[in-house]
Amino acid sequence: MAEAEAHEGVFALMAEGGHEQLVLWSEPESGYRGIIAVHDTTLGPALGGTRFWNYDDERSAVVDALRLSRGMTYKAAIAGLPLGGGKSVIWGDKKAPNREPIFRAHGRAIESLGGRYITAEDVGTSPEDMLFVRAETEHVAGLPGRSGDPSPVTAYGVYRGIKACARVEYGSDELEGRHVAVQGLGHVGYYLCEDLAAEGARLTVTDIDAERVRRAVDDFGATAVEPDAIFDVEAHVFSPCALGASINDATIDRLKVDIVAGAANNQLGRSRADGQALHERGILYAPDYVINGGGLINVYGELQGWTLDQAKDKAADIYDTLLHIFELAKSEGLPTGDAADRVAEARLRAARQLQLTTP
Repeated sequence: MAEAEAHEGVFALMAEGGHEQLVLWSEPESGYRGIIAVHDTTLGPALGGTRFWNYDDERSAVVDALRLSRGMTYKAAIAGLPLGGGKSVIWGDKKAPNREPIFRAHGRAIESLGGRYITAEDVGTSPEDMLFVRAETEHVAGLPGRSGDPSPVTAYGVYRGIKACARVEYGSDELEGRHVAVQGLGHVGYYLCEDLAAEGARLTVTDIDAERVRRAVDDFGATAVEPDAIFDVEAHVFSPCALGASINDATIDRLKVDIVAGAANNQLGRSRADGQALHERGILYAPDYVINGGGLINVYGELQGWTLDQAKDKAADIYDTLLHIFELAKSEGLPTGDAADRVAEARLRAARQLQLTTP
């Protein structure tokens, strides 16, 4: 059943991030504990994937949903899509063997929002899981046989973003011979390595899964290092493609790169402070919600009936979007993350003003 119980401090957390809505839904008989965060629907219905994760506690799950949903608002705004930002998390064991009752319960929770929120796959979930959600609601994308796995489009957008970074940093976007250190070899990380290797980039890779590392070494001639050692690799680009907060107080000073550009969400442990630290070190940072927007583009493309090539063409625009942000950052003397926020917030303000003036 739906739960309306208050979580201590939850309204303060929502106010701090400017969130519109937070839904908690529990069905103990199926093992479902779901949290849906709707950040902003100014530009359109909130779209964002479902993450299945065994959080340490309830507050951690809520904070993650709120933080991720806010990022989706900015991601949609910066990509020029008519969508708002949302995210959902399922708190539990992502390896649960009987997934259908859990995801059907999640579908019922989503249906209760009446179209304000649309979901898709994310960390710990799959297109097949979305079929169970679809049994309860039409407000779901990322289904098998449609756009399915968004990883190839996400990776392609990151690849195009790295090329934009190289153009700014080196005067040419050619990546042949450039050294890229990739952290995380899940679907997106693997496809990114494929795109980079195809252009002749040199790869150093790591992952907590040894089989993923072996595959990248075999397929792309990559050099493998232990997970913690990736921060000490001397390279042109560090590409974080695992979970968030890998750029933090403990790692920034270890980086020996010119560029940070990867697919992970919430890469900065403390967004403004760590963005400023990268800026002061002269490391060009591609804001995460800009460079990894290909996944959102892919899901939106499914809703619009786009082909894979059409989705990749739209993801290629990340190149020009980043160039615009880098130019703004340079002219205003800002960290690139702050410049990206300004662009996204300007688009949201313009949309709100239009709503106020439209009869």
